Formats: sequence, structure tokens, C-alpha cells
Amino acid sequence: MAITKKALVFGSGGQLGFEVTRRLAQAGWRTVGFSRQTADIRQADVVNSFVESECPALVVNCAAYNLVDRAEAEPAAAYLVNGLATRNLALACAKVNARLVHFSTDYVFDGQTREPYTEEDRPHPINAYGVSKLSGELYAFAYLKDALVIRTCGVFGPEGIHTAHGNFVETMLRNAHAGRPLRVVSDTFASPTFAPALAEKAVSLADAGASGVYHVGGGESISWYHFARLIFDVSQIAADLQPTTRADYASAAARPQFSALSNARLEAEGFGPMPGLREAMTEYFDRRETVLRKGNLSR
Repeated sequence: MAITKKALVFGSGGQLGFEVTRRLAQAGWRTVGFSRQTADIRQADVVNSFVESECPALVVNCAAYNLVDRAEAEPAAAYLVNGLATRNLALACAKVNARLVHFSTDYVFDGQTREPYTEEDRPHPINAYGVSKLSGELYAFAYLKDALVIRTCGVFGPEGIHTAHGNFVETMLRNAHAGRPLRVVSDTFASPTFAPALAEKAVSLADAGASGVYHVGGGESISWYHFARLIFDVSQIAADLQPTTRADYASAAARPQFSALSNARLEAEGFGPMPGLREAMTEYFDRRETVLRKGNLSR
């Protein structure tokens, strides 16, 4: 009789968690998902209870505190979710000999470069959120020799429609529909990442037994202003969009000016390239229509 692989996904209610759960099932994993409401990973006893009772081969952590500006006012809250909760998961995995996949961020870097970051570049976060995410990486590797940490950037997936804070695409669309003028920074660069493609790469890496740090970004370096232009071009939605600069954009948290990620290691090891950003955006809107239709039918 075939042995079914079991995976637990924490943070399954988010845009990335949804895609990871779906992709794992497609790859033959029996998946059990836990949302923020069903499993508080800040509580070690809760994590231990679920992991020990399910005894999975794989645990995937998609849960995160990602309110970058608010983290400056409440760094302990960010550290509890992004750092200490990852420690809880790593310790629980060690008890049952499960592998851990943990998602991290481009914000572990300071942005003082003009070339996409590789896995060999030294982290140097410049805000509380970045510090908390780097601590999660360190906890994962402190307790597990085979942990897999995937750094990514500006994740956008169609399930972001249903999440509390959405994503950059949904923010742009919401403001455009409301007729608000949009001023987006043209001197800050990243590599926005399509959640379904990210999930596909993550599951492929897990199935291959990969460990260590991998960068899985969107594959293209682009300013946030030009990304917004692409969103409205592909969606054919009119918007009052104008470029602005970092100097004109006040925020509580400092942000890396250039935080694009290089996927060179991923591609060199045979996992293939990420889709181009226009291709990803086209698929985003196709899938978004499906998500909206399902939502209307469920009402």
C-alpha cells in the first residue's frame, strides 16, 4: 500500500498559504491547514500539540507578521510571530523528525546595492520587521540541520482579495476604483513575486529535499511605480497614477531602496525560471476573476 505524505501548513488562510496548500495536494501530499484562527503559533504548547498529533513529514510556515510600519511601534509583537513562533515550529519539527519550510523576506537586506541579492550576500535589516524575519531564519537553522528557508519579495496572489490587508495589486485597484490619485515611488526597486509560482517552486524544493537558503523572487527588478503601471496596463483600468520619490513618501519604517532577489541558485539547480512579470500579472487577473465568481456564488 502506498504511503501518503503528510504536510502541515501554518498560515493556510493567507494568499501564499492557500497556494502552498493547493500545490502540495497536487503534488500528492495529504495536507492539513491551520489558519491564524485555528492555530496560534506564538504558543509553543499549541504548536507541539498539533505537530505531535499529526506527526507530519513536512511543516510549512506561511504565517507572518508583515505590517512593516506598525512593527516599528510594536517590535515585540513582530518578533513574537516572525521569530519566536518559528522557534516553536522548529523545535516541534525536531521532536517528530519533520522537515521545516519557512518563508522569509527581501527585507533582511539593507538595499545598498544595485544588483539582485544572492543567498551569499550578508543580511543587514534596517527595520524591526526585517530584524524579526531574520531572527526566524536563525531559529530555523539553530534547531534543524535540514531546514529550508525561502526568501521572497512583494508576494501577490489572487486570494489576496480575501485577506485583511490584501496585497500591492489589490491596493492599487481599490484606490483606482475609488477615484483616488495614486503616487507611487519610482526610485525603490524590488522583484514582486506571483504567489502560485512561488508555491510551485517551494513544493518542488521540498520534494527534492533541498535545505538551506533559497531566493525565489519574481525574476525581474522593477520600481513600484512601474509595477503599478503594469497592473493598470494589463487590467486596462484607468488610474490617476504619478511617480513620486522616497523623499516624498513618509513612513514609519525605513525600507530597502533596492531589494530585488536573484534566482540564480534556483535556476542553476534545475528548478527553472519564474514567469515574467507581465505573464504573471495576466494570470493573476484570470485567476482573480475565478476567485470573484466563486465568492459571488457562495453568497
